[in-house]
Amino acid sequence: NADGSGVERLTNNSARDERPNWSPDGRRITFASNRDGNYEIYAMDANGSNVTRLTSHSASDHSSYWGP
Repeated sequence: NADGSGVERLTNNSARDERPNWSPDGRRITFASNRDGNYEIYAMDANGSNVTRLTSHSASDHSSYWGP
């Protein structure tokens, strides 16, 4: 990134985006967010594009895991 810290922001909204989890191949990231009013699990490409909501129910989802 531009400041040389090695850290780059991939999401930009007023919600909390947390608990990132890289896919085994390094191409996707899952994370928890309350951007829709309740914590759900989302996935996105490693560069922050193509954000997709993976869960949708009234319970709060905070953790995700990649399977083989």
